[in-house]
Amino acid sequence: MPDSATTVAAPDAEPLLRTRGLSVHYGGVTANADIDLTVGAGEIVGLIGPNGAGKTTFVDAVTGFARSSGEVTLSGRRIDRAGPHRRRRAGMARTWQAGELFADLTVAQNLAVAVQRVGLRAMVLDVVNGSRPPAGVVEKALDVVGLTDVADRRPDELTLGQQKLVGVARALVGDTGLVLLDEPAAGLDTHESREFGGELRRIAATGVGILLIDHDMSLVLDVCDRLYVLDFGRVIAAGPPAEITNDPAVVAAYLGSAEVQAESDSGADDPAPDTSAGTVMTPVESTTTDETTTESTTTEETR
Repeated sequence: MPDSATTVAAPDAEPLLRTRGLSVHYGGVTANADIDLTVGAGEIVGLIGPNGAGKTTFVDAVTGFARSSGEVTLSGRRIDRAGPHRRRRAGMARTWQAGELFADLTVAQNLAVAVQRVGLRAMVLDVVNGSRPPAGVVEKALDVVGLTDVADRRPDELTLGQQKLVGVARALVGDTGLVLLDEPAAGLDTHESREFGGELRRIAATGVGILLIDHDMSLVLDVCDRLYVLDFGRVIAAGPPAEITNDPAVVAAYLGSAEVQAESDSGADDPAPDTSAGTVMTPVESTTTDETTTESTTTEETR
């Protein structure tokens, strides 16, 4: 469970992020259906569910990369009609599952790219004066994730855990108040995942709201204040981690049957169950991830 360093928003405070009835349809297929979700300032909220449940589609919709209906508000202000770049400027950022870093740039330069202005005027200024991010923004983001001392290194000089944190820092650079993390711990071992979770708690303690999607249930249960569980695009449960892990609907849809977990706990050497009969694998066993773009999400998320 989250430690006391995490700052949780007061119950009566306006959530940093709120969605009401958020739905995404691709032709006759419903990828997200009437999702109501909140994330408070300084809060880590987990969004979990089986592969294809609609998690990445939800992030795409919230950040403006997928057309949706319903409401999305940031700090009480509706942004669901704004484009992705305007939502970014409003303080909302995201990571991508395949968010590779620029190998030929330093860590600081990777973050500087994230605040690079676009447009004709920006291009002219870049030619005349060179491209420089606002003073202090890169340093502040690196300090938040504890990577100030590697600012001048290149990604291949870092551990995998540090590379993941650079990706988070790239989302945090600038005036980011809310960050949506899509599978940020993929590929990390147990020790690296635990350290990564500690950094997420430290980030949340600064007041940043975090929506976390990940299949690493040890990480999710350790750092999240609340969880939402998606199945076939609908929220089937929401609440504190301890409550969610004991919810029969969640166990059946995502965490695996009691019989399967009992076999796993006992270390039985019996052959794997026949998944064609509908047995649900645990998140640790699953190797497929949600797609990272709106186009591929259309097919993967709605199968």
